[in-house]
Amino acid sequence: MATSTVNSEFIEAVAAEMMSGIHAAVECWMAKIERALESKTLTTLGRLHAVQEVLTEYKRLADKAELECHRSLRAH
Repeated sequence: MATSTVNSEFIEAVAAEMMSGIHAAVECWMAKIERALESKTLTTLGRLHAVQEVLTEYKRLADKAELECHRSLRAH
């Protein structure tokens, strides 16, 4: 029983750390998009291009050609 408790606590700690990292990463990408959209120095087209650059950077770093949205997230 003690091993099960240790394993459970370890798994919960790893999951919490992963969740924290994911939240930090998503916040970073959203902040980059927000800065692009709220820029006072860019035109509307310039803002669109800046957001596209953020997406292009993400895809390059994630090694993805296309982005997917899982069904459960689309409804929100």
